[in-house]
Amino acid sequence: MPTTTSRRTTTTTTRSAGATADGAGTTRGRSPQPRLGQRAPEIQEFGTLRLLPIALSAEARTDSCQILNQILADTTILYAMYKKHHWLVAGPTFYQLHLLFDKHAEEQLELVDLLAERVQSLGGIAVGDPRHAAELTTIERPPDGAEEVPVMVDRLLDAHEQIIEKVRRGIDRTDATSDWGSNDLLMSDVLRRHELQVWFLSEHIVDVPLVETDGKS
Repeated sequence: MPTTTSRRTTTTTTRSAGATADGAGTTRGRSPQPRLGQRAPEIQEFGTLRLLPIALSAEARTDSCQILNQILADTTILYAMYKKHHWLVAGPTFYQLHLLFDKHAEEQLELVDLLAERVQSLGGIAVGDPRHAAELTTIERPPDGAEEVPVMVDRLLDAHEQIIEKVRRGIDRTDATSDWGSNDLLMSDVLRRHELQVWFLSEHIVDVPLVETDGKS
């Protein structure tokens, strides 16, 4: 009966063979074999802070990281929702919304990066795994299948409003703690981007005649 060998065992055997093979394929004990199967404890746990010399108290940085990570988690989910709707949208407005949803998704992805980098610059750990984001978000999960266009748009508008509410609270909080970097990010980048996208979405669900008015005033 043939025996099976784990990847880890195979890797170890290969390393040993490379290190003792009369110098063939090695330089001073080094080997071209990739070092697979490496694991180690975390070097910083989520929710903790590193000390960075940015003249901002640990309390203020902790508060900002919590605010930003919640918005980051929601933004990650909103990005995924936009991509889902981009793929599944159908009907007479398919082309327009297919492009719009993808444009908004890319703009939300930019915000994901800005928010995550701000958390890191404060000494925290950013939410970096979509599964982690799904645990933290307050945005309702849509069904796995396709929905009608008005429902898609309404879900997106609801998600935007939830995030905007958190952003406005975050602006007040970061103003109170003098975290001007986070305050500027939330106001100049995040809030204005969301408000603009809400406007573009909302105009697609206004009930107006397409090519001819009914003549009534």
